[in-house]
Amino acid sequence: MQQIIVSGVGGQGVLFVTKVLADTAMKAGFSVMASETHGMAQRGGNVISHLKVEPGSDASRTRLSSPLIRPGHADVLFSLHPDAILAHAHFLKPGGRAFCNTPDATGSNAIDATRIATELGSPISANLVLLGFAAGTGALFCKPEDIAATIDGYGGRRREIALRAFLAGKEALALKTRS
Repeated sequence: MQQIIVSGVGGQGVLFVTKVLADTAMKAGFSVMASETHGMAQRGGNVISHLKVEPGSDASRTRLSSPLIRPGHADVLFSLHPDAILAHAHFLKPGGRAFCNTPDATGSNAIDATRIATELGSPISANLVLLGFAAGTGALFCKPEDIAATIDGYGGRRREIALRAFLAGKEALALKTRS
């Protein structure tokens, strides 16, 4: 089972990233449970989402009984805002991976996703840039191509920029690992 926390502030797309990951998992036949808290999201308040994905056949699955992730048990943390890592890092288990959108982009799992999305002409797509960056590391339950197929399947007028943002995150990882 993979347990994922997505954290940020209202308007950053925490719920959308969670939906993309949950839909990708369901398309692959995995069991999925999710929950979110977004009380003050409209005023730029904290938003957190919990996602549990359990691969395998029905016989090999444990029973998912709660969508909430206990502190110290998350495999992955997406921090869409620099302060989100401070607020929710306690959810990570030892050896868990935190991917952070931060202007300084120091560390192997940090990227300035906002700058990249702004350069693409879509600052609100920073969430997808960070998702593409994380997916490229192999830290998620699926391949980047699976997530791209889910995004593509949504269609709509923002499909092209969403895919470009996701792929830009993957490309940023490649550039970062080369330097």
